[in-house]
Parts: sequence; structure tokens; C-alpha cells
Amino acid sequence: MVTESFLPRVNGVTNSVCRVLEHLERRGHEALIIAPGPGPESYAGYPVTVVPGVGLPGYNSFVLGLPTKAVERRLREFAPDVVHLASPVALGAAGARAARKMGVPSVAVFQTDLAGFARRYGFRGTDKTIWSWLRHVHRQAARTLVPSSATYKQLDERGFPGLAMWRRGVDSERFQPSRRNEELRRELAPNGEVLVGYVGRLASEKRVELLACLADAPNVKLVVVGDGPAQKKLRTMLPDAAFLGFLDGHRLAEAYASLDVFVHTGPDETFCQAVQEAMASGLPVVAPAAGGPVDLVTPEETGLLFEPNDTDALRACVLRLAEDAELRTAWGAASRVSVEHRSWTAVGDELLRHYGEVCGERVPRDTPDLPAAASMANVIELGGSGAGEGREAAAA
Repeated sequence: MVTESFLPRVNGVTNSVCRVLEHLERRGHEALIIAPGPGPESYAGYPVTVVPGVGLPGYNSFVLGLPTKAVERRLREFAPDVVHLASPVALGAAGARAARKMGVPSVAVFQTDLAGFARRYGFRGTDKTIWSWLRHVHRQAARTLVPSSATYKQLDERGFPGLAMWRRGVDSERFQPSRRNEELRRELAPNGEVLVGYVGRLASEKRVELLACLADAPNVKLVVVGDGPAQKKLRTMLPDAAFLGFLDGHRLAEAYASLDVFVHTGPDETFCQAVQEAMASGLPVVAPAAGGPVDLVTPEETGLLFEPNDTDALRACVLRLAEDAELRTAWGAASRVSVEHRSWTAVGDELLRHYGEVCGERVPRDTPDLPAAASMANVIELGGSGAGEGREAAAA
């Protein structure tokens, strides 16, 4: 498992990697994790090999793993049947190249719209370089797994070969309506307001500031769960919202279930696990009609979709649900039913089938490298302008 992100850094890539490792352990497989340091020595009983990591300027919580020779050396020592590349960019590129040199198949999981984030942070003219690099990395894999139909279409149009669907699982035991906490609800909404909440990272590409269109919505209380570099700005823009900070475990499950309506605002999600967790918690969802949420939310059955960045449409969707308790109850129940079957066990077994299929394929041992001008170093620099927030977007 060569991953661009791992513990103690918590994000979508880390979360899915941990769930896969836990499933491999349950099924009796052997695994090795290669990840940027610092990090734990082991996870789920499997050893972790850390490589040097460099925090990006302006976003030190993201550590870029350096593609050193240790990657190939450690893989040869372990002698894997298959190499799993989790959201490969830099460290994953080294893993892909080493796997091909060894004649071992690799499975690459596309999980981050790097080019979209770069554009969101104001970097223009970087799409061609970023997509060229990512296509080069994924071409070395026997199969590229994508989490949604929108991402599949995007990669197919850009010439990524060997595409297949692999969605994310959800822990429907942890996230369920019974976690609703009436004491928390009274604390957040002492006058019985409808609790409308967002859960996720507080960063520019998530467009959480769009929730300002609900600031004067009657009988609505905004709840924001998460942290990130945009938190200070958002507190200023949403002075009456309740900011609960970063939550995990039981507290996160309670926060979800205690809401009445879940709202996601970012249009660049390849999947959007937060939407799926909200649905497992029995909530109707309002989300952009773009990316992963299109596969998750069925309009007029489990929630509503609005045109990305259209605040009038977002407000209308939320007010419709805020004003109709029976509709919230019916759509929330339908949301729960729609995701109950998506357990991490089922999703993990699906991944194992992908592993088994590619292990039977012949793997060429050589693949042409890109010229130096198109190297990942240039991708990370993104033209060398807009320090700080821009580099954070590249990391995401």
C-alpha cells in the first residue's frame, strides 16, 4: 500500500486506506504500508515504512512524501502480489514505477481532483501539466479505480486507460439515526430551530462560505463541523453559526444524527464521504449537482441537488426542507436505506476482486518516463505564484 497520505494526518485518502487495511487483516492477507513520515510504526498489525516527508509552504499539515530509492528497495524485500497506489501523485509515482520494474501489477485509486483544486485557488494554466503527470502515473497501473460516474467520465475523456468503478463504504453501525443527541440539539437550538449542518474540511475549495446565503433564513440554525485554514474567515462570515471544530468517533456520529438537514457546498468532490455518512445518519441532503454527490443523492427521494455556486438555488432547497418536517423525515429514512448495503466489508471484498483480476494480467516491465519539464516537481510548484493557499490546494 503506497499512499500519499497516512496517519496522523486525517483526510479522505487516509480514511479509505485505513479501512482497506483493516479489511485485509480480517481476510488474512499480508500487507506493507509505505507512507510519508512522520507516522506510526504499524497499523492493523502491518508494518509501516515511512519515507522522508516535506510539509508544503502554507499548508504544513500536508506532508509530501519524497520518492526515494527506499520505495523500490522495500517493495522488493516484501515481494508483493499487487501494489495498491492510494491517490498517487509523487510517492505513488515511485511506487508505480517500482512495481512495473518488478513486473508486479498495481491498482491506482483516483481520489483527488488536483487540477480542480488548483483552479479553485486561482492557479491558471496548470491543468495541462497536472493532467499530463497524473495520466502518466495511472498509465503504469493495470487498473485505475474511480469512486463516481462523474470521475469515470472525466478520466475517460482525458485518456486514462483501464478504468473501473470502486465506491467507498460507510460504517452504518457507527453512523445511524439512533445517535441523535437531544441534549446537544437543545444546546444548539434552544428555540427549536431547524439544524442545518456542514461536516468537512474548512478550506477554500469546499466553498463553505456559500452558507452565508442562509444567515437570515427563518427558524434555521447553521452548524459547522470541521477545521481548516478557512475557519477564521468563516467565523467572521457566519457569526451566528455554531462551530463545533474537528470531531471524530462517537462525537462525530452524534453531531451528524442531531442535525435535521445536511448541506454540502463544494463542487469538486470525486465522491464525498461526508454526504454518505450523513445519509447513513438518516438525513436528507442538499448538495451540488456535480461530482460524487450526483451518484449518492436521488432528487426528490433522498434530498435535493442545486447548480454549483448558485446560492439562490441552495437557499431554496434548504428552506423547502426546513419548512417541511414530514418531508425531512421521509427523505431521511430513504437516505438511510439507500446506503445501508454499502458496508466497508462489501466494498473491501470488491477491491479484493480487482486485485485478483489484475494479478492474472501480464505486466510490462518498462514504461517511458515523462521529460523533466513535465516532472512532478513542476506540478507542485504550479507556476511558482500564489504562495500559501495555492500550494495548499495542490496538496489537497
